[in-house]
Amino acid sequence: MNSGKTVFAQLMSVIPEYEFDKCVSKYNGNHRVRNFTCRDHFYVMCFAQLTKRDSHRDIENYLKAVSSKLYHCGIRHAVPRNPLAKANELRNWRIYADFAGVLVNIARPLYQDDKNFRLDIDNLVYAFDSSTISLCLKLCPWATFRDTKGGIKMHTLLDLRGNLPVFVRLTEASVHDVNILDQLYIEPAAIYVVDKAYVDFFRLFNRIYGQKAFFVTVAKDNMQFEIVGSEPTDIQSGVISDEMIQLTGPKSSRHYPEHLRMVTYEDFATNEVYRFITNNTVLYPLTISELYREH
Repeated sequence: MNSGKTVFAQLMSVIPEYEFDKCVSKYNGNHRVRNFTCRDHFYVMCFAQLTKRDSHRDIENYLKAVSSKLYHCGIRHAVPRNPLAKANELRNWRIYADFAGVLVNIARPLYQDDKNFRLDIDNLVYAFDSSTISLCLKLCPWATFRDTKGGIKMHTLLDLRGNLPVFVRLTEASVHDVNILDQLYIEPAAIYVVDKAYVDFFRLFNRIYGQKAFFVTVAKDNMQFEIVGSEPTDIQSGVISDEMIQLTGPKSSRHYPEHLRMVTYEDFATNEVYRFITNNTVLYPLTISELYREH
């Protein structure tokens, strides 16, 4: 606890309290709150996350066990599980969502020169994907997914420099991934890397291409197209072909009337062959495949 206390206190010391208070005031978060304020709530939940608590009872028991040291962490007292559960249920989640945005905006510039991002490109690069979180239907009857299974889906947009989330949306597990593209703010010149679940040519054309941004994804097996041009490639690099294509399917050709670039790449480690499609005609073909690997 001593080292944990020190680390937690150091982390909380960099929290911009003025910005947090602005988020609370915006949603009137402390209205009729006497003891357990939004800031107390935030500190307790951060403490629970960092110490890997997995239930309200676990949080309550751990806080009691270290109650004499909580003051040094900025937590005024051990919180019983019932008030904590009530706060988690009733507090306006937008307070914490807005504040998360504040923290992300502080952190992103710190990762602009992230050495773990291997590609030498200037564009902002995002990966967009979803994960299904299983839930117990007895405890969460609202989270219907299948007859015997409950769950929700978390859709996340990651800035690949630093792997920082810049957009998170929770939906019913049955919501189709591609629908959430409509909720993204598309930044001009940014590159969005997505898997084939997001291959909706209407959205790719209108939401990404239309905003002068770029996408990299994987072609579906049944994609109908014709080749209208090609560039020489270095087969030793794994790039089998670098072609310009025109969609010929009845729907796809109407939804995406412009040419697309298709890079066919073989992963020598697995002998898998991928067909990447993109609207970026400038980057090297190997860079296109490497972008997807970063995803």
